[in-house]
Amino acid sequence: MEIGQVEKRPRKSARRWVGLATGVAIAASALSVAQPAVAADTWLTQLDDGYVRFAVPNAAVESAVGPVSQLVIEGNLGASANWAQFGLSRSGDTWTGTLGPLEPGLYYYQVTGDDSKPFKDPTNPTSVASEPEWSTFFIEGESAAPLADAPEEAGSIETLNYHSDVAGEERSALIWTPPGYRERGKPYPVLYLQHGGGQSYRDWVEVGRAEQILDNLSLSGELADMVVVMGNGNVPDFPSELVDNLMPAVRDAYNVSNAKKDRALAGLSMGGGQTFEVLRTHPGMFAYVGTFGAGRFGDLSDIPVKKINKQTELFRLYVGNQTDVAYNDVYESMRQFDAMGLDYQFDGANPDAGHNWNAWQENLIDFAPRLFHGKKTGDPGFSEGHTAIEERFELPPAGTTPTPWITEDGFVTFETTTEFADAEYVSVWANWGPGGSWLRVEMNKVGDRWRATVGPLDPWSYYYRFIVDGVSVKDTSNPTKVTTEPTWSTFFIPGEESRLLADVAPGTGGALEVLTYQSAVAQQERSAFVWTPPGYDADRAEPYPLFVLNHGGGQSWTDWVEVGRARQILDNLTLDGAMEEMVVVIPNGNVNNYPAELLDNVLPAVEGAYNVSEDPAERAIAGLSLGGQRTMSLLLTNPGEFAYVGAFAAFLFSVPSGVDVAKVNAETELVRLYTGDITDFTYPNVMALMETLDGLGVEYEFNGVTVGPHGWDVWQKNLLDFAPRLFKAE
Repeated sequence: MEIGQVEKRPRKSARRWVGLATGVAIAASALSVAQPAVAADTWLTQLDDGYVRFAVPNAAVESAVGPVSQLVIEGNLGASANWAQFGLSRSGDTWTGTLGPLEPGLYYYQVTGDDSKPFKDPTNPTSVASEPEWSTFFIEGESAAPLADAPEEAGSIETLNYHSDVAGEERSALIWTPPGYRERGKPYPVLYLQHGGGQSYRDWVEVGRAEQILDNLSLSGELADMVVVMGNGNVPDFPSELVDNLMPAVRDAYNVSNAKKDRALAGLSMGGGQTFEVLRTHPGMFAYVGTFGAGRFGDLSDIPVKKINKQTELFRLYVGNQTDVAYNDVYESMRQFDAMGLDYQFDGANPDAGHNWNAWQENLIDFAPRLFHGKKTGDPGFSEGHTAIEERFELPPAGTTPTPWITEDGFVTFETTTEFADAEYVSVWANWGPGGSWLRVEMNKVGDRWRATVGPLDPWSYYYRFIVDGVSVKDTSNPTKVTTEPTWSTFFIPGEESRLLADVAPGTGGALEVLTYQSAVAQQERSAFVWTPPGYDADRAEPYPLFVLNHGGGQSWTDWVEVGRARQILDNLTLDGAMEEMVVVIPNGNVNNYPAELLDNVLPAVEGAYNVSEDPAERAIAGLSLGGQRTMSLLLTNPGEFAYVGAFAAFLFSVPSGVDVAKVNAETELVRLYTGDITDFTYPNVMALMETLDGLGVEYEFNGVTVGPHGWDVWQKNLLDFAPRLFKAE
């Protein structure tokens, strides 16, 4: 959602929603899933470490908007703090979901059913006057310290009522006064701070955290004593409203200076455009001027450049990253300013935020301390981490390139074909949320196609699908596939963080082959992937160790390769010297007697086709989710078959009878357990598994929590940790 634009986000007509399950694990209903405790009278519970839990009673949903087939929490949850949707799952009479870890900061959200029925969380007392469906919550943390409530008594917020001749009505503004305001005789400088399109004079306080920002800057000594006025800019003639109505009303009610050197004006988005219009039409009336995420300044040919340069102490521009709608406008405006000799400063593009409050809060934090210090306006350069804009951000013409289209700095653009030209609502749903959770991003109609740009995304591997009028659809322009999830596609963002998941140079990696064998258990011919290391020698005197890698529920033998990037992981670990040379088999675990399938069919077939050891001391096995359950069951019922055992998000349906614990411990070199965080629905089951093993006396290691839900981001990291531990000589 682009808050700064004049247009409100359109409400779509109701439609059916596809199921929220990602298809990467067994159904949650198959397990005993304990969830974090939540208060009965609140829909949102903030947990430790930046996690939040939503629990929305279906009765409340139906009372608000009627029956719905899907429910989402939507807000500034996406990449660059842009608008995104987090799907809730219905369990009984309640819609629930846990999300996190969220970065410190302020979040705003609404509850929406069936894409078209937004409503407010009535259990959250916060409100946003310009967006009646919104509520807010704050995640504490060092990086958001300027947005936190001040640790001691600070400034005050008051409401000023005045008559507007421009609007022909009584209007209001919010006034922030600094600590000790009443005790000072000398008039205060004043900053006029404007909102954006579709907003009101209350937004800077209710969503922008202006009160907290100003309080903290004041208490830290970074802010000059000043009064800050947040007025209503929703008028056809803003300069007249400001100069002829609001400013006189402020002077009458507050102890503020009337000197031009003691005035500053700043605004976001539409308010930034209004700010520039005042600079153009009233040069010198404000000594300090700032525009936040604004760049459409109209015809610049008649700007009184000399007057502005002479009478303005500071003119500073701000903008978000490539997802900011003002990005190209700011670039073009600065080119024109340079050509005409207009003096200005540029804060650099904010790499972490788009056209939203996260960017504008940072803009205020940078701009306000520069005011009213005489000629000292601070470092004219970029804020830390901000970057120059070297060129426009241009997307390829529609239909000219496969999607997704990925830039070097991690911005990803998705585009549909023309077959959905008549669709009403299209979104892209992917694992780009916190820890790899799924979030949906709304796509926009461009001609006969739909497009969306997301980013910057961290280097890693991603999987996604389009949702077209409630139906899951494959991106047919993307040649990648996931056999068990026909509507999924994948893409990869390169970088140091994802180096071990990247393709290796041609000819340097191992070989990946398909092994076909006859299954007496399944009574059919079946297939498995077999990876052999670089330089594999079928005639080597010393057989290779064997590692069996199992998929999860709803998956098959293709998933670890098509979406898990197991081939790339094994290639890189081996080439790095981090992993012993071994043969890896990825079998099909979808059979009613997995131990018999593995021991009597898969292993003999591998031993017959490859130079692998038959010594259990040189065998390892691991599996994710349901594959982890199969792995742990095999360990307890067939001890000594595998010396190394790894369980990723594993559990036990029941404890096998007659477990020979002594043999398990004596003949198993390593048992290592892994789990995602509390957003992983099997997390409590992994905890229960450890209690079970403790009770039996089975020795094991626990890797600790891997941040992320029940998904491939977590399992890839588990494999990266587990594989290098195998077959190491003591």
